[in-house]
Amino acid sequence: MKIKLLTIFNKPTCNFRFTVIFSFLLILNLNNTFGQTLKQQDSLLTKATEHQFKNRDSAIYYFKNGYARRIQEKDSIRAVRLLIELSALYAHNVDYEKSYNGYWKALILAEKSKNLNAQSDAYLGLGWLYSFFKRNDAAVKYFNKSLRIKKGLVSTKKLHENFLCEVYFSMACHYRENNKFTKANKYLDSLRIIKEANPNSGKSYYYESESAYLASINGFHDSALKKLNNSKVYFETHDPSYLVIIYSLLGEVYKNMQRLQESQTYFKKALETSYKYNSHVNYRLKAYQSLYKLNKENNHKDEALHYLLRYTNLKSEIYGIDNKHNQFLFEIKDKYRLEKEQQQDLIDQQKIKKLEQEEKIWFWQLSLLFVVILALLIFGFLFIKYLRNKHKNEKTHLLEKQKTEIKRQNDIIEIKNKELTESALRLIEKDEFISNIKTKLDSKDHIDINVLKRLIRSFQGNTINNWLEFEARFTSINKSFYECLKAAYPNLKKSDLRICALVKLHFSSKDMSKLLGISIDSVHTLRHKLRKKLGLSRKDNLDEFISKF
Repeated sequence: MKIKLLTIFNKPTCNFRFTVIFSFLLILNLNNTFGQTLKQQDSLLTKATEHQFKNRDSAIYYFKNGYARRIQEKDSIRAVRLLIELSALYAHNVDYEKSYNGYWKALILAEKSKNLNAQSDAYLGLGWLYSFFKRNDAAVKYFNKSLRIKKGLVSTKKLHENFLCEVYFSMACHYRENNKFTKANKYLDSLRIIKEANPNSGKSYYYESESAYLASINGFHDSALKKLNNSKVYFETHDPSYLVIIYSLLGEVYKNMQRLQESQTYFKKALETSYKYNSHVNYRLKAYQSLYKLNKENNHKDEALHYLLRYTNLKSEIYGIDNKHNQFLFEIKDKYRLEKEQQQDLIDQQKIKKLEQEEKIWFWQLSLLFVVILALLIFGFLFIKYLRNKHKNEKTHLLEKQKTEIKRQNDIIEIKNKELTESALRLIEKDEFISNIKTKLDSKDHIDINVLKRLIRSFQGNTINNWLEFEARFTSINKSFYECLKAAYPNLKKSDLRICALVKLHFSSKDMSKLLGISIDSVHTLRHKLRKKLGLSRKDNLDEFISKF
């Protein structure tokens, strides 16, 4: 079934947008804040709206003057809205050329002012125009553009989702008119989901009537009749002109049920209501066609011929090429579309040039970045290499300096140890010398032996004093010797430490015995015990072991 939601005013004219969309939104109680605000603040728009169903020429006058004034004031948002309303009014009156030009002009102005909502409305109007003339691909293209913009505004919270209903309803009607009922159901379902999510919007009998017809297509005739009869009761009070559509839909449902007599009755009612309110000429056309077919099937030739002639004449009047308002569309003078395409081509060319420039700039930036990164890498490599060499040289220098210092310290210690050894040997020689004198004096009778012995003792000192003097000098030269030994072998006694000190200075057992005032055997015994305490075997050299400390 190819059914169009159109409203007719004055002489045979076709409103395929206002009644379907704006009345539909009114029933949904959708608060079109933008439109309401404009009407409240713009007296010319208010006057134009009041006259558009009473006096077409007055409404056009107010729309044009309002548009001119807003352009002069550079108020592009209101200017676009007035132009869209004016274009809708032209479409109501089958002046498609002016309507078509008006929508494209509104679209271009809306794009310049970046008014997305107005762009969506302009695309929606163009979609209805193309749909009415069966240019379905273009119609769907503009419907989808309108829907895409609306969805974008809804997703960014700039528009309430209720505003999607207008586009969903338009697309459902378009697909229903082209007998694509699955797609029509799809968009009605989308509308229903929004309605259910916003229960305060109220019940829509426009939606109910559409869903009723689709239910009948799916075989649910009783449900369809119930919904359509409920809608009929509503429209009898609120919008009697819309009964043209309701009666037409009832006629279609009864025809689907093969109740042909009732079907004819409702198609005739649709015709009567259309003539009464001078509206919905497209449904008048649909009714004539259906009545022709029904009478032909019933073999009522005269009535069938009558309705066929009425159908043919009306169709020619609305769609015929002789209609001056339609000539424009048949000649496809898309000057605004061409202008927009030219503008888009210019924009595309500018974008291409800009992209080419950006690519060149990007290439040079990338090349410069590559050179800088390469330079930084080379510099970093050389700098790290320099630091490593510098560190290596400093480390080598420091090691050499440490070695030199250690060597110097060792040399000093060696010298002092030699001096210490020599000092100790002189003490031993002194004691030996004094001992020899004492032995010789013991053999002389005429010398006062006691006096000489006292003299020698005072000169000789004793072994303890000799060791203390030696140990003091040794400790001053080898400061950490005793500490290291005690840390490694805490069980060593003083006598052991003395032997260790003399071993470090390479004293012989004989010299050790003289310095310590003990026998050579005692020295051997002390060395043997020391080896055990140090854990040395017979193969280990004591002198080499002690020299490590």
